[in-house]
Amino acid sequence: MKPRIAIPVPNSKRPLYVGIALPQYERAIRNAGGMPVIIEVNATSSEIAQAVKSCDGVLLPGSPADVDPEKYGATRHLDTAPADPLRDNTDELLLQDAYNMRKPVFGICYGLQSLNVWRTGTLTQQMPQGVNHKAGRSVGQAHRVQIDPESKLAAILRDAGALPDSRELVMPVNSSHHQAPETLGDGLRLVAWCPEDGVREAVEGTAPDQFVLGVQWHPERSYDSDEASRAMFQAFVRAAFEWHQQLAKKQQDFESVGRKS
Repeated sequence: MKPRIAIPVPNSKRPLYVGIALPQYERAIRNAGGMPVIIEVNATSSEIAQAVKSCDGVLLPGSPADVDPEKYGATRHLDTAPADPLRDNTDELLLQDAYNMRKPVFGICYGLQSLNVWRTGTLTQQMPQGVNHKAGRSVGQAHRVQIDPESKLAAILRDAGALPDSRELVMPVNSSHHQAPETLGDGLRLVAWCPEDGVREAVEGTAPDQFVLGVQWHPERSYDSDEASRAMFQAFVRAAFEWHQQLAKKQQDFESVGRKS
């Protein structure tokens, strides 16, 4: 059984971007052992809600849009890109289902920002000058991130042999973002940051019964060449598989009780 992973179409207005970006997420999920389920962002809310019910995890991909600053009570900065209301609505519906059902969530770049705002966090619309966080997909190693050694993310990377077993965990990442989490949302904690400028680069959920991970870089682009990128996707898909197994067991137990009564 391959766990079904819901992936919203990254953007409702930029088909060329979608044509380049979406296949990378699909391929990473397939290679990690999952089955991607593409959620059309122009579907009705009821259609989206129905589609995600059959899924075992939610992957929120990147996007050229920015989350509407009104959602976190901020004034729009001149460099903030237009919002994508259809994508925003889809993310909110997928996150509502995932959190209600304790399904695994993996947010990448815009997906992390969308998750953070949905959890009542805020975003930095203008990051500090210096480190090139907007390097783009042609730069494989844009800057470094430092990882909290006590985090679940560190454990995932260590188990895969992608990090040294030391207290100072620093690794290079690709980078294509110009915004980042500022105030963290409810139930999220900081687990990676850029040591040069302090920009927040990764968060994870604090609840012990749900896999929640968000990163500002793009592991889908480096899946083939980078052990850390593969490890994150594999951990996410494995969590979705385990969630499905737990759900099936609960259903079996419920049916068993029904037959006995």
